[in-house]
Amino acid sequence: MSLPQSLRSSVTPPELELVASQQLIEIIPLIAMEKTAFISGAFGPLQPPRKTKIPLWMAINLKLKKKCHIVAPEWLAVEFLQSCLDEELNQPGFSMLPFRYAEVSKVLLDIAPDDIQSTDKIRSLLKDLREARQAKSREGLDQLNRGELSLSNLCSLEINEIRPFFVHAMGILTHLHRDASTEDQL
Repeated sequence: MSLPQSLRSSVTPPELELVASQQLIEIIPLIAMEKTAFISGAFGPLQPPRKTKIPLWMAINLKLKKKCHIVAPEWLAVEFLQSCLDEELNQPGFSMLPFRYAEVSKVLLDIAPDDIQSTDKIRSLLKDLREARQAKSREGLDQLNRGELSLSNLCSLEINEIRPFFVHAMGILTHLHRDASTEDQL
């Protein structure tokens, strides 16, 4: 969703990708490595060909050095994404997707397209899903009132996109409501 510069006060997509890099992802290591301690925790040991879960940032590092294969998450499959898209188009609510699906899928498709099947179809489905979800969130914002707005199952990127507009709009609605209450008391 493109917003004017004055309303862009949220976290940027690359910053969201950095936050998402803490998500655990499964890999098949091509090297052996002892258990290693980091600030965020201890990971490993890596023993080929046994699958292991490590943070996305570590998987990216190993993948770029050709020291692992990344196992695509279950939700990053054509069948799952197609069913989510069908649900988005035919149901009023948002489909259940991982909270950071947009950021993780972008990183995985950029860094490890050779480890993911049907990348072109997945990219297309993710784009269609994003457009369908944006249309739904715009519809939800059209129904904005001072009381409540319920848009459950939004992902972090979608929340981040609508946050500046939502905060600004709620401020205006509150101001209008306050002005109307003041006039009623006069």
